[in-house]
Amino acid sequence: MKKIHTKLGELASTAICGNDISSSVLYVSALAIFYAGQYAWITLLIVALVLYFFRKIYGEVVGALPLNGGAYNALLNTTSKQTASLAASLTLLSYMATAVISANEGMHYLHHIFHGLPVILATIILLAVFALLTIMGISESAKVAIGIFLFHLASLALLSFFILFYLVQHGFAQFMENWHLPMNGSIGAAIFFGFAASMLGISGFESSANFVEEQERGVFPKTLRNMWVVVSVVNPLMAFLALCLIPIDTIKTPEFSNTLLSKMGELSGGSWLATIISIDAVLVLSGAVLTSYVGVTGLLERMSLDRILPQVFLKKNRRGSSYIIILSFFILSVSVLLITKGKVTLLAGVYTISFLSVMFLFGVGNVLLKVRRASLPRPENAPWTFIVLAVAGVLIALVGNILMPASDPDTPESYKVFLQYFIPAFVLIMFMLKRVAILNIVLQIFRYIFSNIKDLFFWITKSLNKSIEEINAQHFVFFTKRDNMALLNKVVLYIKQNEHTKNLKLVHVSDRNLKDEMEFVKSLEEMVRLIDEQYPEIDIELEVVYGIFGPELIQELSKRWKIPINFMFIASPGDKFPYRVEELGGVRLII
Repeated sequence: MKKIHTKLGELASTAICGNDISSSVLYVSALAIFYAGQYAWITLLIVALVLYFFRKIYGEVVGALPLNGGAYNALLNTTSKQTASLAASLTLLSYMATAVISANEGMHYLHHIFHGLPVILATIILLAVFALLTIMGISESAKVAIGIFLFHLASLALLSFFILFYLVQHGFAQFMENWHLPMNGSIGAAIFFGFAASMLGISGFESSANFVEEQERGVFPKTLRNMWVVVSVVNPLMAFLALCLIPIDTIKTPEFSNTLLSKMGELSGGSWLATIISIDAVLVLSGAVLTSYVGVTGLLERMSLDRILPQVFLKKNRRGSSYIIILSFFILSVSVLLITKGKVTLLAGVYTISFLSVMFLFGVGNVLLKVRRASLPRPENAPWTFIVLAVAGVLIALVGNILMPASDPDTPESYKVFLQYFIPAFVLIMFMLKRVAILNIVLQIFRYIFSNIKDLFFWITKSLNKSIEEINAQHFVFFTKRDNMALLNKVVLYIKQNEHTKNLKLVHVSDRNLKDEMEFVKSLEEMVRLIDEQYPEIDIELEVVYGIFGPELIQELSKRWKIPINFMFIASPGDKFPYRVEELGGVRLII
């Protein structure tokens, strides 16, 4: 079926990735104030400067290699699949954490409006809704993303207007009080940890590179510019306005830090504005979930095309959506949500370290692109100064996030949680990457094992066959005195069904004095021949013994043929039989 491939314009592309990066304002302002205090807005401006450097880096790398995959694609074309797979693992974890955290936080905001809402169930439903929306096609997803993005920007503009109007009436006394508040530690430490925390405000910037193939020509650099403008204006502004309205110690309390913008709306405009901001939070965090689906789809499609992941991921529906990738990511996200039991703070370390590591690897990819692919055409070049400063900024943020004290004392160290998720994901991807080599190793192991046990296997087989042959080689005897075909047939059937043998002697004991015995023996020989042909699996022979049937003859034949007496049979004797059965030494009755 022909693939339906709709290219996205500037607004749609910006909305898809912009919902993710702009949703950071809901938590990054409070997070920056928690660590940097009154200098939070300054740390957020520094982050905006670092992001400006990354604009150039992403513009050069993706401009030269306009393929889905982001950092994975950059490293794939400059290093090896192993290194690129590292970036892919980190990106996958980043999207997983983004989807789960955003969906869960969005439902917590909705819970503030509808207090009876079951948060975990609602989170699963939200993840399912956006999975289905993505399966319907990227153009349909983009329409929803545009609506959410525009409503978010309008809500922030409305909030800013009412706060500025409030400040005109009440002045900046609260800001000055916060500004002169004594610091618990040094200003340098506050700015260091505040910057590390504030770098989460640019999470989502990498998303546009993961679905660049879905964008119209020339749209990608515009999405970078638009996201940079939003982050550079909104995040520092909201942190500054928060310091103008609320004391720092109050902002650090869970009641305010979890819903800071809603509290700011309530103080400046009333409960109606707080409700609008809460609704906006639900929507834009939901939009971040959509971004995760779109971004991870582009990434895993690229990896599948490169045969790192199974080709089944490339299957598409009528709308051109990779539904297997989307459903797999939905299942992964729900499983993570259930494993953490809704305590998404456990994913904070995964989210932070994964995202910052992806940004760092993208900078490394830019360096390698300049060194190893210098002749490759590109629409713009990132100055070396920008690359060094951007990579240094990310490394500082990584170190800061690992060293910073946890805002929640019950949350384990971020790097420990990160490793718990990263190692299995990386091992799985490396297994897929090296699956041919691994399968060859397994094959060689099996060959080694079987080559060493081959002789033993053959010896066991030979021994078993020998035992079977020895068992089947045992001769059985039936003493007959009549040339009755039906009787002989019953004897053979009994032997076949009840004994393990391939050899049967039909024995006739003849008295030499009987004149008509020769004719009887000839008739019996013909019957035995026919019986033998009827049962080819048993070697049936006739043995004529001259003598008198009795215990002595049975003992003599047993010794001569080396056949135990209990392997000798007779038909049930009549009243005129001269011996009792027990006198025969163990001969068995079968007819």
